[in-house]
Amino acid sequence: MTLEVQFQLRGKPRAERAASVNRGRLPRISQVLALAIHFEDLIERGEAKDYASLARLSCLSRERVSQIVRLTYLAPDIQVELLYLPPTPTGRCPISETSMRKIANLLSWTEQRTEWARAKALHKLA
Repeated sequence: MTLEVQFQLRGKPRAERAASVNRGRLPRISQVLALAIHFEDLIERGEAKDYASLARLSCLSRERVSQIVRLTYLAPDIQVELLYLPPTPTGRCPISETSMRKIANLLSWTEQRTEWARAKALHKLA
């Protein structure tokens, strides 16, 4: 008696995998900002009490959680631009998390927008 089993693997076709690799990676600043928004959402919904509990949940230090969440202090329009930065095909995105945290430390959204425009011009972003 012979038993035959058939199945299909659900992977992307080779050409599609190659195309997605060529498109690049999501910039690190976009990823970290998305995480910051997620952290704030966890606190708002009551799933985490404070930054210390977020640190325990995420296996990060409290200081690192504070650094990440500081990005939510950016003006909303800057956050949207950062979240929708195009993938970088090679190398790193020229906009660093450190530079964006410095901008987030500015209390005025007007000043933040001025510094963001300066950073975009420096790195030739649209």
